Amino acid sequence: MSIRRSLSAFVAVAIGVTLVAAATLLLASGRPQVPDRLARAAVVVQSPEAGASADSFVPTRPWSATATAGLVGRLAALPGVAAAVPDRTFYAQPLIDGRPAGSDTHEGHGWSSAQLGELRLTNGEPPRRPGEVVVDRALGLRTGAPVTLLTAVGAESYTVTGLVDGLGVHVADEVAATLAPGVRAIGLVLTADADPERVATAARGIVGTDGRVLTGDARGALEPRNDARTRWIGMQVLTATAALAGFVTVFVVASTFAFTIAQRRRELGLLRAVGATGRQVRRMVYGEALVVGASGGIVGLLVGGGLAPLLGWLLVDAGFEPSTFRVGYEPWPVALSLVAGPVISLLAVWSASRRAARVRPLEALREAAVEQRPIGRLRVATGALLVAVGVALSVGTATADEARVAGQYALYAVMALVAGATVLSPAVVGPVVRLLRSPVRRRGGAIGMLVRGGALTATRRTASTAAPVLLTVAFAVLVSGMVRTTTAAYAAGRADNVNVGWIVLPDQAPGLSDQAVAATGGTALLPTTVFRTDPGTAPADRPLTALGVDPAGFAAANRALTVVAGSLDDLRGDDTVVVTASANLRPSEPYAVVFADGTLVSLRVVAVVTDASLPGDLLVPRAVVRTHDPSALTSTVYVRDRIAAPVGARIVDVATWAAEADAAEDRLVWLFTLLLIGVSAGYGAIAVANTLLLAAAGRAADLRLIRMAGATRRQVVWLVTAESALVVLIGALLGGAVAFVGLLSIRAGLAEQVGAPVDLVVPWSVVAGVVGLCLLLAVLASVLPTWRSLRHRPARSSVGVVG
Repeated sequence: MSIRRSLSAFVAVAIGVTLVAAATLLLASGRPQVPDRLARAAVVVQSPEAGASADSFVPTRPWSATATAGLVGRLAALPGVAAAVPDRTFYAQPLIDGRPAGSDTHEGHGWSSAQLGELRLTNGEPPRRPGEVVVDRALGLRTGAPVTLLTAVGAESYTVTGLVDGLGVHVADEVAATLAPGVRAIGLVLTADADPERVATAARGIVGTDGRVLTGDARGALEPRNDARTRWIGMQVLTATAALAGFVTVFVVASTFAFTIAQRRRELGLLRAVGATGRQVRRMVYGEALVVGASGGIVGLLVGGGLAPLLGWLLVDAGFEPSTFRVGYEPWPVALSLVAGPVISLLAVWSASRRAARVRPLEALREAAVEQRPIGRLRVATGALLVAVGVALSVGTATADEARVAGQYALYAVMALVAGATVLSPAVVGPVVRLLRSPVRRRGGAIGMLVRGGALTATRRTASTAAPVLLTVAFAVLVSGMVRTTTAAYAAGRADNVNVGWIVLPDQAPGLSDQAVAATGGTALLPTTVFRTDPGTAPADRPLTALGVDPAGFAAANRALTVVAGSLDDLRGDDTVVVTASANLRPSEPYAVVFADGTLVSLRVVAVVTDASLPGDLLVPRAVVRTHDPSALTSTVYVRDRIAAPVGARIVDVATWAAEADAAEDRLVWLFTLLLIGVSAGYGAIAVANTLLLAAAGRAADLRLIRMAGATRRQVVWLVTAESALVVLIGALLGGAVAFVGLLSIRAGLAEQVGAPVDLVVPWSVVAGVVGLCLLLAVLASVLPTWRSLRHRPARSSVGVVG
């Protein structure tokens, strides 16, 4: 086995396993963390989960005040329980120098919740009466000083009675019960000799089906919803990176082995000539691949394990993991990474080994470079099947109902199309080169003729070299184009649905208070989560977003609003609701929901609108939301004219609002996009460089023969430069065509979702950067070894066979 020939495959495997090892180690570390404020509660009782998808991150259905009091009394009476404490959470954000404090200090709790966590009173006394508060000492306030808290109602004056060494604000329990009547968790503080599992078993007997009892690491289910969402996004990023790394590694290593086998035809023919069977040749190739895969896997595991902590820190800094994320080393990622190297190599070498076993002794010894066998029927059938699968997935992309599903289909479609194009590429290289024949003939002269002839007579070599470029360009164009097209389409659709001039939004706060809304004089959306009770099913099995609105103002500001039954004017009182057509209800029918305070309320349907009419699931009068959710915050206020923004708010035009509506998520998506492009582009560039280095080393005799025929050193360098440029151009054209199919299907799906034409956004800067990187490395990888090998003019007796 030649170390020089195996180096390219070794590097590809090592890099691939590095990515897989780092990603799986980070995945294994991504378990939910027990919140610090519940760390001392060995047993926690959580309210019932709503029936929602894993990526919805809605809160659990709360218990009402009456149900909470009953549960707390029964749980506190259990043997081994020192205290049963309801954990109440509401919005409360201190104003420092007239501005809301940081976004991580807007949670309020009752003081009794402090005993559930690691919170320590460092100065002063606990709050005992309304108007008293304990705050984080990091805010720089002193005991006895006044402080203004922003609440859902507005700014309220409090007096600081104590300081703690943790985030959040704490008020008297009676105040917390008013601001957060619904409870979602009850922490049990145990006595020193209590057995948590025995207490948990007894608690399950009390709670029954009206909640879950959690102990140990299972308490991580209570981590903040924002942290859970961030952790989920990070898992998607890591999973996609590991999957892409595995796919690209197989792809690149397969191309490398295919190229190496093509270079070794005479060597393999000699083995066949001295008696080696096809099975023995195939076994030899598999053995070499196994050695390369095992050694590359070990190196990749060591490098990936060493990089994992740094990558974990970068994920936290970028917003893909919460601040509580810590990297740990688990056995299964190590085992998976050790197995990944050999498996990837064996999968990659399968096709090349079959080709090696078919080499005939005399054919290999006598074959010239112009004698190329056509690709086999099995390869043609495999390539056609992969292309058909890619086209079918593209159709699925165009007809998907959700952007997330469409994006997944598009990624799989491009994977299939890339694989199919690579399998069929030897048959495609010829037509592409002939298509470029006229420009090359006019401008290339003798060098152009040699470049064209070499590509046409060595289609397998050309295809193997172009394959990494194809992969790199296809993924870069698809992923970046998909993100830009989707972002622009949703922003345009969002702006088109609004019939106002300006939008008031929160500024350094999670939402706007009633006081701020009143100062704007506009039409506000007050969202809250309710839980639908369907007849004949378990209570509150479906979470929904309810919007508290003024019906007249909402109708005037919303162009998309289409009433199909009833009248929006009837949305008044405390028992009315407007639903979407997907609810399959008619006006006057009952509609029972559980609100944020845990109260079950039977509403009456007064109107039905189309599903696209609402930025939520249902409408209720604003006063109803405020009655049942004292901590609900306004998300958006529509105003006709520009006004001075109140405290904790800012005002933007409609276009800016539409572009910023998903700004945080768009930022994460774009960072994810750059990560995927970096993985595929970096891999592709390395593969192009490695393959061309091998090609340059294998063609040294051919190039010396060209010099003997009269070519200057500079002309030979121009020849290999032009060959490299042609290979990159072929790969870029095929990769661009594959990505364009995926982008067209995505555009069709988006147009169906937003109900309007969608412009296809092609990120030409990304395309130019990726192609330019591949071209630069390709030229360097071919020119430098060529220039070095031609430093001395060969003697006239040197003879080589072009191949």
